[in-house]
Amino acid sequence: MTDSSLHMLLVEPETLLRRTVSLTARSLGLGMVHEAASVEAARRLLGQRHFDGAVIAVECVESEGERRYDMTLVELIRQGLTISDADMPIAIMADRATAELVKELQGRGISRVILKPFRAKVLLEAIADFAGKQPA
Repeated sequence: MTDSSLHMLLVEPETLLRRTVSLTARSLGLGMVHEAASVEAARRLLGQRHFDGAVIAVECVESEGERRYDMTLVELIRQGLTISDADMPIAIMADRATAELVKELQGRGISRVILKPFRAKVLLEAIADFAGKQPA
């Protein structure tokens, strides 16, 4: 598989960050980064094409007085409900990493957590990891 054939999914609501990472990854030869601003947009993309990896921003949601992270996309992927491989590499972006979140992610086969705020370079490093390359 050549680098240009690698397809990564980036789910992040911040337009400037998504665009910067996408364009930079392409210029560095790390593959194509497909951008999604929301869970709904990401669901559509996951139903349309195969991805080799994903970087997904998860939001903390409150439900019945309990705070938890929205793992909808991770669950779809891990349960094999997308075109992509259920075990594809996934990195999560979150505002904080509680012990509970880290345990939950490990149970889903996710070992990389990117804490906000961060620089675009951190996302590029995750994408480079998926592509098996070192960013310049």
